[in-house]
Amino acid sequence: MPVSAVTETKLREAMARLLAGEPLHTEGALTKENLAREAQVSHATVHRAEGILAEWDAKVARPVLRTPGEVQRDETIADLRKQLREAKSQVTEANGKLDALAAVTANLYHENLALKKKLGSSRRLASLPAPAAEPGHARTDG
Repeated sequence: MPVSAVTETKLREAMARLLAGEPLHTEGALTKENLAREAQVSHATVHRAEGILAEWDAKVARPVLRTPGEVQRDETIADLRKQLREAKSQVTEANGKLDALAAVTANLYHENLALKKKLGSSRRLASLPAPAAEPGHARTDG
């Protein structure tokens, strides 16, 4: 079903504003969605205007241009995704090291228990000698 003459006029005027870089109702990106917004009609109405769409496609045959804000946003997102990948990699590596340390600690614990059992009640703890005071420093522990 074709669009009315009034709607076709709105779409042509909106297309002219967008192509001239002078939008009134959008940020100016050359998209069909913006064409609808600029003409203040529904997206479905734009798709019913086959003649207008053919003209649009002929005039906007190049890729959709992004605004500087969109480019900066996309670069920021890409940078944050890279940082997230690196952080996940570091977490994975740290978790692997923690698992290895946990295994070593468990082995040492069991070895320690076995050695304590082996020593039995005859174990004697030897006290360690106190560190010698450095020359010029007085000892304060008694």
